Amino acid sequence: MSYEFLQILWFILIAVLWIGFYFLEGFDFGVGMLLPFLSKKDVERRAIINAIGTTWDGNEVWLLTAGGATFAAFPQWYATMFSGFYLALFLLLVGLIIRGVSFEYRSKDPDPKWRNTFDWMIAVGSFLPALLLGTAFANLARGVPIDAKMMYTGNLFTLLNPYGLIGGLATVSVFLLHGANFLGLKLEGELRERVHALSKKLYIAAAIITALLLVGTYFYTDITTKLGVDPGITPIAAYAALLLTIFFINRKMEGWAFIMTALHIVLTQVTFFMLMFPRVMISSLNPDWSLTIYNASSSQYTLSVMSIVALIFVPIVLAYQGWTYYMFRKRISTDKKSLVY
Repeated sequence: MSYEFLQILWFILIAVLWIGFYFLEGFDFGVGMLLPFLSKKDVERRAIINAIGTTWDGNEVWLLTAGGATFAAFPQWYATMFSGFYLALFLLLVGLIIRGVSFEYRSKDPDPKWRNTFDWMIAVGSFLPALLLGTAFANLARGVPIDAKMMYTGNLFTLLNPYGLIGGLATVSVFLLHGANFLGLKLEGELRERVHALSKKLYIAAAIITALLLVGTYFYTDITTKLGVDPGITPIAAYAALLLTIFFINRKMEGWAFIMTALHIVLTQVTFFMLMFPRVMISSLNPDWSLTIYNASSSQYTLSVMSIVALIFVPIVLAYQGWTYYMFRKRISTDKKSLVY
């Protein structure tokens, strides 16, 4: 395989890892953010946690794999992004740690105050990564200050620009809707009805904020240069899928509603990577200083070995995760005897 082919291949594989993370961890984050607001009793909160209890930690593996693949395949991209976005990524990890600890420790004590504290920690630990990831990806599409030495010259506040914040809020709103649709698939009884009613409100917020992000993309990025004024079917289909979600929510077709939000997330991420290619980090100081798959990649030998390893292990991971979802596909009730603490 040629060197250029391997560089393109690993850009695509990293894109797939991020898309998988957004799709799977998206509803996890959404469920976590909804936890303190959707439930009235402890048994209901336990049912909500049980809905993602068998999969949330497996879904986070996609983030770790995406980071590891970036480090190995495009070390300069990894170095520039992780050093430049250091504080934002640190806060993201703090959120993930708080969330993981809370899942494990919430039921160690029956005291309502203890459990309520950890429920809010799950919500905050889900909100922070969703907001920060959306802000980071929006800034990558907009461009960040990178000098001729491939060094990030900004700070955390550089990322807190209007477009970056809209990107963060759009991610949060879509993840909330995605999580609500997932709970509609997993829960029963009164709690399911409550989720259905909330989904309609979350849809309005997601549709409005995502529309703002779509408009902002034309003002803050070079989408017209890269993809044209008519960006093609992918971004249009992404927003159309989001708009179709309400059709299925109104008819209580939770499976199709979940598929629509999943399709929106996947196509939005595909659009992002289409906009970036062959760049991996856009320099707002000088386009010629941007990091690309060609000036940020590892050696041909490294990419070749990685490709062999990925060919062997990626299908195994996909098969295992698919089996996990199949085994735990049943709906969850608020019957205390059926819940796992």
